[in-house]
Amino acid sequence: MKSSDQHPWSVGDVAARFDLPTNVLRHWESVGLLRPARDAAGRRRYGEDDIVRIAVIQRSKAAGMSLEQIGVLLDDGSAGRHQVLQAHLDELDRRMDEMRRSRAMTEHAMRCRSHDIATCPRFRAGVADVLARF
Repeated sequence: MKSSDQHPWSVGDVAARFDLPTNVLRHWESVGLLRPARDAAGRRRYGEDDIVRIAVIQRSKAAGMSLEQIGVLLDDGSAGRHQVLQAHLDELDRRMDEMRRSRAMTEHAMRCRSHDIATCPRFRAGVADVLARF
């Protein structure tokens, strides 16, 4: 099997399929998240493992992970992997709780008959935890 068969996609091919600018893939490489092979002319050639890593990076970024956290996730030798992942899980739980509260408040606003929603006592209860800071 030729090297090009194992690494069939160029940076342009991959960028187009993932709807990313090519400079994003190059940046991810510069910070160590990707390590595409090079052909005889020095051009990047992406294989299936690279494609999977890009999908993991995209999903992780969409979930709010930083590139540093993603680097730990993808580093099979990282001693701090579980701590980083637990911190991310804790942050996801916090954000999901915020989203649930926001959804409940928005649902109430949809049903509320108050012209000025901020004057509605039940609506205000939805932000009581935020107001407690003052």
